[in-house]
Amino acid sequence: MAKALRVLAWTMGIACVAIGFLHILLGNSAMPGIADAGPTVGSFGRFMGAVFAGYGAAWIHAARQAPVPARPVRWLAAVLLLGGLARVLALVVDGRPHWFQLVLMGIELGLAPVYLWLADADERAHADLRSTHAERRS
Repeated sequence: MAKALRVLAWTMGIACVAIGFLHILLGNSAMPGIADAGPTVGSFGRFMGAVFAGYGAAWIHAARQAPVPARPVRWLAAVLLLGGLARVLALVVDGRPHWFQLVLMGIELGLAPVYLWLADADERAHADLRSTHAERRS
């Protein structure tokens, strides 16, 4: 479980940083269905790309720690879940988006609970290892 958390955290971090920079560099053309949305949406999209890259950097920061800290993982997973729920709200209020946005919504709503479930796995593994070493010494 601890290894799965670490791998998923690294994967999320690298993917979010890469996607964020893709949005910064490509603007509207980075998002399916809005290539001709105009400069206002382009500005917003590039800004959100920077925010998304920062979100990915936070995942990488958490993944680099030993043990991977549960509290930041829970916060980052909560942000992911909130994003998925925001897409659900958009679907209800604004209608069906491009199919790719629905795929992303499914990933967000499906992966966030996995992160919440695994959040303290590495801390527990480190605690178990420390207690095993302490028992061997006594």
